[in-house]
Amino acid sequence: MGDLIGVIAKSTGSWYEIETKNGDRIKARLKGKIRLKGLKSTNPVAVGDIVDYELEGDEGLIKEIHPRKNYIIRKSINLSKQVQIIAANVDQLFLIVTLLNPVTTFGFIDRFLVGAEAYGIKTILLFNKKDLYQTEELKRELENWQSIYKNAGYDFLEISATEKEGLEELKSIMKSKVSIFSGNSGVGKSSLINALDPNLDLRVNQISDYHKSGQHTTTFAELFHLAFGGTIIDTPGIKGFGNVEINKEELAHYFPEMRALMNDCKYNNCVHINEPSCAIKEAVLNGDISQKRYDNYLSIYYEDDEETFRAKGY
Repeated sequence: MGDLIGVIAKSTGSWYEIETKNGDRIKARLKGKIRLKGLKSTNPVAVGDIVDYELEGDEGLIKEIHPRKNYIIRKSINLSKQVQIIAANVDQLFLIVTLLNPVTTFGFIDRFLVGAEAYGIKTILLFNKKDLYQTEELKRELENWQSIYKNAGYDFLEISATEKEGLEELKSIMKSKVSIFSGNSGVGKSSLINALDPNLDLRVNQISDYHKSGQHTTTFAELFHLAFGGTIIDTPGIKGFGNVEINKEELAHYFPEMRALMNDCKYNNCVHINEPSCAIKEAVLNGDISQKRYDNYLSIYYEDDEETFRAKGY
């Protein structure tokens, strides 16, 4: 019997679940060692991976991983030179943003977007809890945030998971695609997933609660098919991409509005900080590029940590 093809639907780090072509799930383990070129990983196989496997009784033996179109990683907690692959072959990533309860910082958003750009993953901002933005001040602030990211080239939606506002439009974007939701704790990720598909209520809450049980708990990801035709990979451990190793000289490539102007700079090796005749600095002065986005570019360039980032008010 030849090798079978399936998708990794769940990973605990020591064993896996493969979703077969007919939609069944079987337990699986690795057959020997699988190494990925150029990537030292604590877990060579991730949720979303397409794999070749063979059956040994009721269990699957994973033999090989198909080439990935993208993947998401984070650094291993104890092994600084190794990474943990959280998910692979993702179509889009939704970053949930809230202006209060809790406040999502511009610094967090921009670091997150840089990481997603580095991995080649499309990111859409979801401004959740819109039902709470009743004052004129909050409404203006929301418009300001949306204007900044629209000008930077990002799509966004206003939603309310509790009031079920904007969910039909979100479903239409998610249909037939593999999506990930992420955001700070408290932004309403689980509530949103449950509002999109109430059938997932028990399982999503079980997963999310488990991941909150310890600061150093390994991130277990799982793939779920939604009733309206979309697929979501639940990854409670993703908090941001501040640990992505990016060459400083390439950082501007991961800011779409900067990328569009880079060829207009006088010098090919311009890093858009102190160089003369810099098109990007000129665009910041003209208001074509957000000052906040540029400040965050500088903060990431100089590798500020998150505490410094917040202290500066970015």
